[in-house]
Amino acid sequence: MARIAGVDLPQNKRAEIGLTSIFGIGRSLSNQILGRANVSPDTRIKDLAEDEVRRVRQVIQDGIMVEGDLRRKVTMDISRLQETGSYRGSRHRRSLPCRGQRTHTNARTKKGPRVAIAGKKRTTGKKG
Repeated sequence: MARIAGVDLPQNKRAEIGLTSIFGIGRSLSNQILGRANVSPDTRIKDLAEDEVRRVRQVIQDGIMVEGDLRRKVTMDISRLQETGSYRGSRHRRSLPCRGQRTHTNARTKKGPRVAIAGKKRTTGKKG
């Protein structure tokens, strides 16, 4: 079982896809890592030799911020924005989109499920 950066990689996936289960590694970065480690991206995780796993682990440790360190950095960046009172920080604090999207409609992912307002009924648009 391949364990890299504290994450158990899925056994039946290709190495290129399996590395993306590590927080902070996407498709392009996983291809770069495998290229530096001289590992074929088509090899399944379960078929990787121990030497290949060690080389991949070494490449990730040497120059890429992943998992706990990256999560800590992201939360520190958000808290810095909130403390300085920036517009983006205030949007984070209110759980609203930070990058200019509209919120009159949409933004349900960030805002969460709709909350009903007492006394307000939805109209169907038909008069009868």
